[in-house]
Amino acid sequence: MPGKLILVVEDEAVQLALVAKLLKNAGYEVIEARDGIVAVSVARKENPDLVLLDLGLPEGDGFAVMERLQLLPTTAKIPVVVLSSRDAANTEASAKQAGARAYLEKPVDKGKLLKAVSEALGNS
Repeated sequence: MPGKLILVVEDEAVQLALVAKLLKNAGYEVIEARDGIVAVSVARKENPDLVLLDLGLPEGDGFAVMERLQLLPTTAKIPVVVLSSRDAANTEASAKQAGARAYLEKPVDKGKLLKAVSEALGNS
């Protein structure tokens, strides 16, 4: 579903640039945030079709961001895909319980990322 707007929330510049480039090359529009507070603000203002969310963020971790987005009527229905370098065995279930549609481990595999994005957008 190219042409969709995706908010990428990632505090590591290299990872942010990599994910943004993959998405842009696939035809998606990308906006960026580097911390939890900015992520919620940008989501409220831009109303993206999807949020790709790192869990380890300054100014509110990814779980706090998901909780805040779900509480706001304008952002509650935006699907979230979590990207994390945390141990999946301990974190994936928590992320999905918190509302994430998918959980991907970093470093991100291009095919898995694009598949998860497509599926999340198709289900939204």
